[in-house]
Amino acid sequence: MHYILALGSNLGDKKQNLEKAIEALNNIPYTDVIKTSSVYETEPVDYLRQDNFYNIVIEVKSLFEPNEMLGICMGIESGLGRIRGIKNGPRIIDLDIIFAEDKIIKTKNLSVPHLRYNERNFVISPLLEIHPEGEFYGINFKKYIESVSDQKIKTVDKISV
Repeated sequence: MHYILALGSNLGDKKQNLEKAIEALNNIPYTDVIKTSSVYETEPVDYLRQDNFYNIVIEVKSLFEPNEMLGICMGIESGLGRIRGIKNGPRIIDLDIIFAEDKIIKTKNLSVPHLRYNERNFVISPLLEIHPEGEFYGINFKKYIESVSDQKIKTVDKISV
């Protein structure tokens, strides 16, 4: 199964937090990070009294099903020290499943595609970088770029897989 994950960090060494999360994903059996966008710096959304974020979008190939991948992502967050406090508040690391191929999932714990991905430039712009055709498994995300273009975003670095 192919996944698109969005990663973000705004505490500590933000780039290193992203690198550690990618390394952790690559250490999961039958799971490989196959594409990574550049690292983007973005302003916080919703809860504004916090530092800017470093964000990246990655494509992952894995034998795990979406609910298992959710557990993997939450385990990595916990392992890297994420503490859930203020909703949309500061965090050492955040891993969100944006797409799981063309699956549509709506459960108490998991919504795929991610419910607000189309409202976030920090998802759409990096996604266009790794999939410039603007589609992933038939899902057209390019159509959202204009509606998020007012959200500030800048490239700050690269991460190698």
